[in-house]
Amino acid sequence: MTKIISRLLFYFSWAFIALVHSKSLAQGALSEPSLKPRLDASVSVAAVIVKYKANGAWSRAPSDQPHQTPAPQHAQKINQALGINSKDGRVLDTYIQSLRATGISSSELVKRLSTLPDVEWVEVDQIKRIHAIPNDPYLANNLQQVTPTVGQWYLRSPNANTPSAIDAVGAWEITTGSPNVVVGVLDSGVRLDHPDLRGKLLPGYDFISDYFTGNDGNGRDSSANDPGNWSLDNMCAPGEPGERSTWHGTQVAGLIGAATNNALGIAGVGYDTRILPVRVLGRCGGYDSDIIAGMLWAAGLGTTQAPQNPHPAKILNLSLGSQGPCSNAYKATIQRLTNAQVAIVVAAGNDYSAVATPGNCPGVITVAALRHLGTKADYSNLGSQVSIAAPGGNCVNPYYGEECLYPIMSTTNWGDTKPGANGYSDSYQRTGVGTSFAAPLVAGTIGLMLAVQPQLSLKEIKTNLLATATPFPVNARNDSVDTCAQPSDQMPFQAICICTRNTCGAGMLNTQAAVSAIAPPSVTITASAIQGRKGGYITLNSTGTRALGSKSVAAYTWSIVHGNGLAGFVGVRNGSMATLALKQTGNVVIALTVTDSQKYTTTRLVTLNITP
Repeated sequence: MTKIISRLLFYFSWAFIALVHSKSLAQGALSEPSLKPRLDASVSVAAVIVKYKANGAWSRAPSDQPHQTPAPQHAQKINQALGINSKDGRVLDTYIQSLRATGISSSELVKRLSTLPDVEWVEVDQIKRIHAIPNDPYLANNLQQVTPTVGQWYLRSPNANTPSAIDAVGAWEITTGSPNVVVGVLDSGVRLDHPDLRGKLLPGYDFISDYFTGNDGNGRDSSANDPGNWSLDNMCAPGEPGERSTWHGTQVAGLIGAATNNALGIAGVGYDTRILPVRVLGRCGGYDSDIIAGMLWAAGLGTTQAPQNPHPAKILNLSLGSQGPCSNAYKATIQRLTNAQVAIVVAAGNDYSAVATPGNCPGVITVAALRHLGTKADYSNLGSQVSIAAPGGNCVNPYYGEECLYPIMSTTNWGDTKPGANGYSDSYQRTGVGTSFAAPLVAGTIGLMLAVQPQLSLKEIKTNLLATATPFPVNARNDSVDTCAQPSDQMPFQAICICTRNTCGAGMLNTQAAVSAIAPPSVTITASAIQGRKGGYITLNSTGTRALGSKSVAAYTWSIVHGNGLAGFVGVRNGSMATLALKQTGNVVIALTVTDSQKYTTTRLVTLNITP
């Protein structure tokens, strides 16, 4: 019986032949990780910055020294005027100082200082925190000891040089993912011993039934470890040259979920997202039947050929395919998976032409590859079946031996046939370029979205992902090329071209926008006091609350969730501020629920103590 092989097309479009090579790992850090925002109801120290009026009494020179402007340090005068306990802080300018006070909140101190005739303005001396840039050394730019020198350019914020970068760093300000979100990587397996993957991998499975294809000495088994997929000339097909082992699944897995903020190697776009390795590709590719069985098993839909998967994936990444129409077998499988709300992300292919299968199947999220400038990567397939585009890597320098300037850096192994030293792809010998590496950036982004909103439907995932995509550049700098056209008999092959929505999808992947669009409001509460006497009042202030993305705050709802008889609200309970009358001694827990314009909500709690 003739077996139909779905040939793996997307290993390395620009691979270079080389000997086994080990790379030294540069150790370094960008910054310490940011601290998570927390509820700030502390009133132990108020901090403000004050500017005094230049013509005010406090700023006038003394009569005996008419040319000597007094230093802006007026805590003593303020204490006398307001009856508070404040201390002078730093002198910041001729009429500006910082000020600290105890027994009062910063917001209340601002309010009271604003009443003084000598004060021009006053504002809270806010705390700024380090942005959530993980300390993985290869995320940085201008690397000295490894290539590419631009590091993981595709994860950083876009700029004039790299407008196609996805801004995963911005998304990590909102979420660093969740270990409860699982991405199934349907590929060549993974090097389970790679130090940047070890702690991120769930127990996978090897679905390769053919001994020659599997190259591991057995058929299907419970180990998704990649033994290598090298081949000799004419081994896969007559006239087809051999290739060294690609460690393709290890690279794809690293892009989605390499251990992040571990001071080692690279960062994965999904950050804390977990990886389920499913081995379906081996020497010369993989059979459709093995791939389909692996897809169903990864999603927890079962198969008689393997034990039940205890860690079902809600996202599947398929950086594989072949030319031809979508088969009935794939249509039926994809329909079953979409009915189960599983997102299937597929690489468009690297044939310069029409989208490959299963990327051309209905129901999947198909990803084309972009150059750093936002134009279509020369190798990438294109057409109306593409959903979205993401960086796939490009070399810029066309000559052999020169550094590939903008590849996609990821985890890999340096063995040519059998496993060798674990390491990272570079700009010379193991260069990550292809739609295989664009697809996992989308899969990892969906992982972050599900970390923020675990109940998102597949329709909501797709709609949000495409709606937040960045428009393609109309005239990409240094790319004097034509606009992309639909593949046809008259134009079957297209290299670099300017993308349109009809050829490269909805736009360029924007991870930060995709996450912020479905993220709930960021809620802060400041209390005028966390302890008050019976018969007194405490004011709660949430004016610092903000909706994320393009959303707006739609509603505030204050409530007492514990100690209802001990206190009661005075006035409105649906504004950014609320006042509480203290009736009896004890602890009262107040809840604030904020709803944004898309009906996403966040609830924060604050505990207040009422004394006799």
